[in-house]
Amino acid sequence: MEKIEVSLELGGSTISFETGMLARQANGSIVVRSEDTVLLVTATMSETSREGIDFFPLMVDFEEKFYAAGRIPGGYFKREGRPSERAVLTSRLIDRPMRPLFPKGMRNDVQIVVLPLSASNEQLADVMAINAASLALSISDIPFSGPVGAVRIALIDDEYVVNPAYELLKDSRMEMVIAGKEDAITTVQVYGKEASEDVVLKGIEIAHEHIKKLIAVQREMVERVGKPKKTVKLFLPNEDIRAAVSAYASDKLRQAVVNTDKQSREEAIGVLKQEVIDHFLATMGEEARAEIVGAFDYATKNTVRQLIVAEQVRPDGRKPNEIRPISCAVSLLPMTHGSGLFTRGQTQVLNTVTLGSLGEAQKMESLVGDEAKRFMHHYNFPPYSVGEVRPLRSPSRRDIGHGALAEKALLPMLPSEEDFPYAMRLVSDVLESNGSSSMASTCAGSLALMDAGVPVKKAVAGIAMGLVTDGDKHVILWDIQGMEDALGDMDFKVAGTVDGINAIQMDIKLDGLDMSILREALAQAREGRLYILDIMNKTISGHRPNLSPKAPRIITLQIHPDKIGELIGPGGKNIKKIIEATEVKIDVEDDGRVYISSVDEESAMRAVKMVESITREVMAGEVYTGRVTRVMTFGAFVEVLPGKEGLVHISELAPRRVERVEDVVNVGDEVTVKVIEIDRQGRINLTIRGLLETGGEGERPEGARERSERRPEQRRPRR
Repeated sequence: MEKIEVSLELGGSTISFETGMLARQANGSIVVRSEDTVLLVTATMSETSREGIDFFPLMVDFEEKFYAAGRIPGGYFKREGRPSERAVLTSRLIDRPMRPLFPKGMRNDVQIVVLPLSASNEQLADVMAINAASLALSISDIPFSGPVGAVRIALIDDEYVVNPAYELLKDSRMEMVIAGKEDAITTVQVYGKEASEDVVLKGIEIAHEHIKKLIAVQREMVERVGKPKKTVKLFLPNEDIRAAVSAYASDKLRQAVVNTDKQSREEAIGVLKQEVIDHFLATMGEEARAEIVGAFDYATKNTVRQLIVAEQVRPDGRKPNEIRPISCAVSLLPMTHGSGLFTRGQTQVLNTVTLGSLGEAQKMESLVGDEAKRFMHHYNFPPYSVGEVRPLRSPSRRDIGHGALAEKALLPMLPSEEDFPYAMRLVSDVLESNGSSSMASTCAGSLALMDAGVPVKKAVAGIAMGLVTDGDKHVILWDIQGMEDALGDMDFKVAGTVDGINAIQMDIKLDGLDMSILREALAQAREGRLYILDIMNKTISGHRPNLSPKAPRIITLQIHPDKIGELIGPGGKNIKKIIEATEVKIDVEDDGRVYISSVDEESAMRAVKMVESITREVMAGEVYTGRVTRVMTFGAFVEVLPGKEGLVHISELAPRRVERVEDVVNVGDEVTVKVIEIDRQGRINLTIRGLLETGGEGERPEGARERSERRPEQRRPRR
């Protein structure tokens, strides 16, 4: 097959898509290029469907290969290991706009693999990968109702920049990745610094115009090389069984669904489900079990949706714009540096803050370069939070995604490294879950940061909005619970302060979302966010004036960059000596900033003096107290500062004639000296005589005695 290529201009850069040369055994294969970034994206489907599952098995894998950036991975094996956090988040970003566009009931495994072949800092791979994945699926024989387009927008100097280079994002007030079809938006991801709802909506509208251009280019290639779509088996309930189950269970389902307590509701639904299964198995036989279960689940979903749309009654009895009862608490744990507990209905999150030195920041390798991450938020979702039993494993992709969302929401309110030179680790442990634990983590994290005394600018809260629509009417739900998330049409998470939005993540199960509904949801999310912030402020309205006594104190010093080598010493000798003597942590930056961290303030101050003595410059005319290190016939060498020696000539030892240096000083004596000069070669000339003459003739140097005054054992025999 010959190479087929299409391209377009986007934000000043050319993006090209080509197929026909690489990975030709995949169902669909696309190479996407922009500047020096090149990705290979493949889409592959299994020949047969998977029996016995009730979900669509879509896998998305973003494979970071360091050769793409001309680098060798760190570590012993020099081979890429488990996916990085950035790779996991990119995989999730690709998954979200694709998943709703596959046929309902499809159970064939589908895998999208993104392999960066060349990576630069000019263009980020994630948005390129979304477009290429859509095109790989669209030209393949895999059933898919795309294409879908995606674009990144940044707000820089109050200007919306399309497809910005990576370096420009550091100066942006807002960054968004928007995906959609020609007539609707499918996913929204926004990270900002208190952006207004109008600013966000305008960015989405600009993004949608460019999405249409990307889809047009994809359609051009589909027309040229697109394959006919395969017919796959769809696991859909039998319509006759569905009607029979609905007729039998509708009234009972309504009673079982409406319950304020999640566990009681699930128990009632479970009992009814077993009753329905037993009833229909008696006449239909065991082979119809899966159809009966599917029909019951469909009836449950319909019952919940009809209650919400027709009667505006939610499963727990709330109104659409009603938030579950909220309670907040801080300072729960005596040994942590800060703690916050946020409870909303049957969702509860405990967040703890740990402060450390900048040297404890997370070191991260990625295709766009290494970085040190001083603020970390980790999210844990243990099985007991939903009353389940399963092995505890490493964080799932969901855990990583939820943790990153809350982290991005809190990040804009943190003090700068210069003002607060600490590494900060937040851990959100979900103790109970019934919907929107990621937004509860945001609230708990804000409470814990304030409790720790971190000088955050403002409190941050988050709320998850939902949507249920029957095609003609729609209802927007505040603070969705688990059942509404699972059976509804939208999960729209919005986090921010009283003055604006810091983070948004929207996923939908529809083919797309109209802008008018999005505008309505954003406006209602603001009202809900302000309500939650008001409750949080009643518990703690600002950061504590002082850090926790358990937290380390960090003292910042500024030395000349040329002095860094002297501070560290050969093989780290000097800095190790300070750390061993004072039991502090010391981090040295390339610009000369020195951070000294210790829980004990006295130890920190001792370390400060030791650092200052090593990095201090010897100045002519200054007086120092030093130790005699060497005695020569022509004078004595005195260490005035660590590693810095000067010569006291024999003529400068005393205000009288000195026959032998040993008659005045010996090695190990502590003496007070004055710097006469520092010559062009950097040699330091000292005097004791000048000090004695100033203080009165006949005075002796401090710490030294005349030979005749020394004890016999201290006198040295003449040679």
